[in-house]
Amino acid sequence: MTRILVAVLAISSAYATVSPSPAAADNGNLAAGFIGGLAVGTILGAAASGPRYYAPAPVYFAPPPPVYVGPECYWTQGAPMWDGYRGIWHRPHIRVCD
Repeated sequence: MTRILVAVLAISSAYATVSPSPAAADNGNLAAGFIGGLAVGTILGAAASGPRYYAPAPVYFAPPPPVYVGPECYWTQGAPMWDGYRGIWHRPHIRVCD
């Protein structure tokens, strides 16, 4: 980056010494020179600025395995029972927890 800066400075200084012209406001030449100088100064200032610091790359971790909490319960059919109201045998559902 500094080589580019030195080259641009050398070219611009050589151009300024080879063809000097008097400063005059004829046909907007002074304004064009002023705007061009600001543009070149901005480019050279950006090129000569210090190092840029960036945030470190994010680090990803695997999620922890699931943790077993509490008893494990399930539903199953119980012993057959006679339902006198409907007149049938049925097996009620019961909850079993280990």
